[in-house]
Order: sequence, then C-alpha cells, then structure tokens
Amino acid sequence: QVQLAESGGGLVQTGGSLRLSCAASGRTVRHYLIGWFRQSPGKDRDFVAAISWGNSTYYADSVKGRFTISRDNDKNTAYLQLNTLKPEDTAVYYCAANTHIASLTRRPAYWGQGTQVTVSS
Repeated sequence: QVQLAESGGGLVQTGGSLRLSCAASGRTVRHYLIGWFRQSPGKDRDFVAAISWGNSTYYADSVKGRFTISRDNDKNTAYLQLNTLKPEDTAVYYCAANTHIASLTRRPAYWGQGTQVTVSS
C-alpha cells in the first residue's frame, strides 16, 4: 500500500508560480513512479508529469518548459514546480503512483486526494 498526500495548491495570477508537493508513505514507496495529473470541471483527468526512483522524467507536451517535476527520495516526496501559469492550468492536481510509466499514465494504482490550483487572469 502507498498513501499519497498533496499540498501547495492555491490562487495565483497569470504568469505566477506554485510548487506542489506529494508526500508518499508505505513500505515499498521507493519502487514506484510518482506522477501528477490534473482535472478541470467537466473534463477528463489528464497526465501532467511523472518521475521514477532514478529521476527519469516524463511530461505532457502542454506543460513542457513550464512545469518541472522532481523527487527527494530521502523525504519520499515528489514536487511539481509550476511556472508561467495560465488560466487554462486551473484544475485540481492529483498525485498518483504505479510501478511502470505505462501503467501510471493509464491506470495509477494509488491516488492522492488532490489540491486545487486556480490561476486568475
């Protein structure tokens, strides 16, 4: 079992930045990739970024160059740095975990509860 808890969401103006955190716990957490997804009202939950235990990173095209995922394995925490935010980035951001990138992007095994990011224009 892996438990995930997000934090760091909030309200920010267009062009601003936020850093989201995902604290993971569980005996085997270091075997898992940690990913971020986001969901806006009335839309599907979309993949944003992921990072492996060895710090391989994966990004959706829509956020490349603006968002950066990182991971502190000693703290079992993953981060998502959101820069140059746009109103269309407004969503609930969820962290998720699975053991392989294909599985993570299609059907994460574990989810956090989500954190709201709102970008005002």
